[in-house]
Amino acid sequence: MADHQEASVTLPSEPASVAAARRHVAQVLADWGLPDGADTADSVRLIVSELATNAVQHTFGQSPVFTVDIRLEREEWLRIGVTDSHPRWPRRLPAAVQQDNGRGMVIIRWLTAEAGGRLSVSPTEDGGKTVWIALPWPVGAHTPAGRGSC
Repeated sequence: MADHQEASVTLPSEPASVAAARRHVAQVLADWGLPDGADTADSVRLIVSELATNAVQHTFGQSPVFTVDIRLEREEWLRIGVTDSHPRWPRRLPAAVQQDNGRGMVIIRWLTAEAGGRLSVSPTEDGGKTVWIALPWPVGAHTPAGRGSC
């Protein structure tokens, strides 16, 4: 079994891509041995939905695509990053704006922390950013040899 597995998908920055990103990640996790109904799988799908939604809604047309990277390191850490080319990093919106939206990063931070993970943001060479989450890989989830690498 490989010490490192990875997969990625690049999608257009449009609303339909949020569901496509979520489906892609769910399929990769299933291929890597994480049962669909596992708490971690549910949390990851919600986190990916929120990150992809942010990449679509908050780049204001300045990022025509976004990329979702999925990495499993030594069956210990699952890392998921969503990259776009917009230079502004995620931030909390003012309370008045949060009535209808603006809670995505709060949800992502909460789910990540609840699972014992970490959230980080890193710059890209083209001036954009990648929002990363790192979660412990659940004990008992097994990666089938030779599957899931892209």
